[in-house]
Amino acid sequence: MKAIVYTEYGPPDVLRLAEVATPAPQANEILIRVHAASVNFGDLMARNFGNISAREFNMPAFFYYPARLAFGWRKPKQPILGSEFAGEVAAVGAAVTRFKPGDAVFGYRGPQMGAYAEYLCVPETGMVAHKPANLSYAEAAAVPYGGLTALTLLRHVDLQPGQRVLINGASGGIGAAMVQLAKQHGAHVTGVCGTARLEYVRSLGADRVIDYTQTDFTQNGETYDLIVDILGRSSFARCKGSLKPNGVYFPVSFKMKALLQMLWTKLFGDKKVICALSDEKPADLEVIRELIEAGDYTASVDRCFAMEDAAAAHRYVESGHKQGNVVMLLSEQNTLSEKRRQPGSAKGILTVLSEDFV
Repeated sequence: MKAIVYTEYGPPDVLRLAEVATPAPQANEILIRVHAASVNFGDLMARNFGNISAREFNMPAFFYYPARLAFGWRKPKQPILGSEFAGEVAAVGAAVTRFKPGDAVFGYRGPQMGAYAEYLCVPETGMVAHKPANLSYAEAAAVPYGGLTALTLLRHVDLQPGQRVLINGASGGIGAAMVQLAKQHGAHVTGVCGTARLEYVRSLGADRVIDYTQTDFTQNGETYDLIVDILGRSSFARCKGSLKPNGVYFPVSFKMKALLQMLWTKLFGDKKVICALSDEKPADLEVIRELIEAGDYTASVDRCFAMEDAAAAHRYVESGHKQGNVVMLLSEQNTLSEKRRQPGSAKGILTVLSEDFV
């Protein structure tokens, strides 16, 4: 089978197309013919992990060293990236009962990766579910990472209808999911993003959108019950004045300082810091699927790239110009069907590239 592989850490050009062995499912596994896989933050981080220092790592240093060992200290242990996927069940192991050949599925691999390939084996008890009927494969592949992370993290706050929520970094995978799920809780949501993504964040249902290049939300006099800081680009010190009494500052990416602030604010003061890790379970993917099929959650795809253009897909994501998700199409059949789709589908924005995907 064909797969996008990398054998050294570095820029997008380390990605290349190669022939690798097709996996065979064990008794409790399903073999998936992958039609689409997204390009998310985790893929970019893993691809360049060897060049990221503990200081640059977006989590506390004590997570950095185990992560480097797990991914490979000098070179990648897992040569195939890709944590989100959507495809069709090609075969099942003898003990599998949830799925059958021909089922359309989507799922999340997390740090195990491996979805940038034509075929992928996953346990039937893993993070995999039947694909929402109202999404294309490309749209479904863009859902799990952001949706699961946002869903599980929001469980750490007691979000109530009518509360005011600000999401700093609302246009990324996690931020876009946070906007939609906070609205599902009945919150009044303000999204913060760059100029080019204002309309995109509004389309997700945000009640207000702030352009961070024009306005500093910490200086505009407005206050919130919850401030979610997706990439930790602000701080509790800067946001404290924008929190209501009993308000919460919630950094999705955090360092040791934020952990200490969480301990301190738990004991003192009326404004809190909460740090938490996503702890998604297979049942959570079913929750996301149900929300999508009910029309309460939107999948948005900016651009689709052909398999051989993986490096270009990564460069485009790193350019900061994307609006919505970027997806690679990994089967010829799916590539043709996605090309025929029209931009601006009812469940999201799908901008398909030209015939050569340039």
